Amino acid sequence: MSNPSSAIESILVENRIFEPDDRAREGARISGMDAYQALCDEADKDFEGFWAKRAREHLIWTKPFTKTLDESNAPFYQWFSDGELNASANCLDKHMGTPVESKTAIIFEADGGEVTKITYKELLARVSQFANALKAKGIGKGDRVLIYMPMTIEGVVAMQACARIGATHSVVFGGFSSKAVQERIQDAGAVAVVTANFQLRGGKELPLKSIVDEGIAMGGCESVKTVFVYERTPSAWNRVAGRDVSFTEALTGQSTECAPVPVNAEHPLFVLYTSGSTGKPKGVQHATGGYLLWAKQTMEWTFDIRPEDVFWCTADIGWITGHTYVAYGPLAAGATQVVFEGVPTYPNAGRFWQMIERHKVTIFYTAPTAIRSLIKAAESDEAVHPKQSDLSSLRILGTVREPINPEAWMWYYRNVGGERCPIVDTFWQTETGGHVITPVPGATPLVPGSCTLPLPGIKAAIVDETGKELPNGSGGMLVIQRPWPSMIRTIWGDPDRFKKSYFPEELGGRTYLAGDGAVRDARTGYFRITGRIDDVLNVSGHRLGTMEIESALVAKTDLVAEAAVVGRPDDVTGEAICAFVVLKRGRPDGDEAKAIAKELRDWVG
Repeated sequence: MSNPSSAIESILVENRIFEPDDRAREGARISGMDAYQALCDEADKDFEGFWAKRAREHLIWTKPFTKTLDESNAPFYQWFSDGELNASANCLDKHMGTPVESKTAIIFEADGGEVTKITYKELLARVSQFANALKAKGIGKGDRVLIYMPMTIEGVVAMQACARIGATHSVVFGGFSSKAVQERIQDAGAVAVVTANFQLRGGKELPLKSIVDEGIAMGGCESVKTVFVYERTPSAWNRVAGRDVSFTEALTGQSTECAPVPVNAEHPLFVLYTSGSTGKPKGVQHATGGYLLWAKQTMEWTFDIRPEDVFWCTADIGWITGHTYVAYGPLAAGATQVVFEGVPTYPNAGRFWQMIERHKVTIFYTAPTAIRSLIKAAESDEAVHPKQSDLSSLRILGTVREPINPEAWMWYYRNVGGERCPIVDTFWQTETGGHVITPVPGATPLVPGSCTLPLPGIKAAIVDETGKELPNGSGGMLVIQRPWPSMIRTIWGDPDRFKKSYFPEELGGRTYLAGDGAVRDARTGYFRITGRIDDVLNVSGHRLGTMEIESALVAKTDLVAEAAVVGRPDDVTGEAICAFVVLKRGRPDGDEAKAIAKELRDWVG
């Protein structure tokens, strides 16, 4: 990529650009834009050597690789394909015999506020014991295991235990329906399900096991031979004889030692289903070696993780963020992390800030949707405002999942970060496995609402429908022009859909299509995501991104808390804009509602 340093420096005097201060740079792995650019240049000069060096630095290999990248069957790229390793060993075993083994791995705070801490050594024992329980039921390398669990230590244990024996896990978010469970069991051919009797969220007991039963009863799930049930609450659950076994029963008599099973670097670590435009979920398949490398590397580059940090990613393990930045990345980095079972508004909307104070969190990573909902709560009730909690432990803030609008960014920066914490606005996807475009806290000058620049080794660009690269300042389709280790390998069981969805022939068949629109600033080269390509509305011939309209609505900070925009058919314009808006006040009616609607239309215009 071209050197952006001089362009960035020339506009630092302008408003709404925030340069990392000495505190962010001191001790940072990437300190300053020159260091960032040096890594980018290294990747450009020797692309395969760049990744091979990091794979050897970050991962423990039971069989060292000799081939870095295999492009012979593009776009089914393979990385480190003659090497072998184990993901669980790289997250747990490697810390044994070092000071990390006695370090707290997870600080678990339950929905009701109870706190449990577990060290790396204790976590390894629990993972090994559950891995032995899986093996006792005949589950092994290559089998698929569906995980439908609450956000607890046991959920992480289940994922790590599968990785330990070479089983491929497929985690389903605990809020999904029985139909979603059935579809994923069928598609993956899962031989077992790991679930809980209930989960606790917002002070309520919500069923999980009964939903699994309903899904299996829908048919087509004959592959499932065992259902493991974690008894999260004392409440009774329905037992299917010969199939269901409680955690207590499964773990009884099992050793706390289990040798990790080496697998090929391309062995599927997990299949995670994501929504598809056709309606059928896509089973995104990730490989063990490349995925784990990027999880570890981005913990260092994006979060500048340090031994003394307390890291908290608020995502559920049912999403890719919970995979990479809860179940794998922090453990591979030897970090202490917070795992939270509940919701940010229970027992009050100050829960996040109170937990940061309680656990002395230093790195906090959450979603813009959560931030905007908490802004509304803080403005209506000063008792839950971040200023009521001691947030002085924080040094880095992050956002994930969707672009953050500038107004929410500024509130986050001022009220949570105290105008001293860099915000890493991370762009990535289930398919990318980890961050691809994001600020680096010790280097990148920040612009509210922009994910800034690609990480070293990621060759991102904006192109038109023919694949022609567009100049800065022009909006188009976001692509990544060369492979990287943590990229999606295929769609489980559907290679044709994989090629069509992500590597279309129109772009040459080797360029990754992210599915998002974006624009690069004409001066800095910074990226700004404008929304999904399939979320573009065509109004009287004008192409408008739904995210841009949503961002404009929430920029009306005196009135709007949250907004969602969709299109609807219109006889005159072809497509009309329909906005659903949550106000920071009570719901109006009559003339007041009409007046507010006009005010918002004028504002967006």
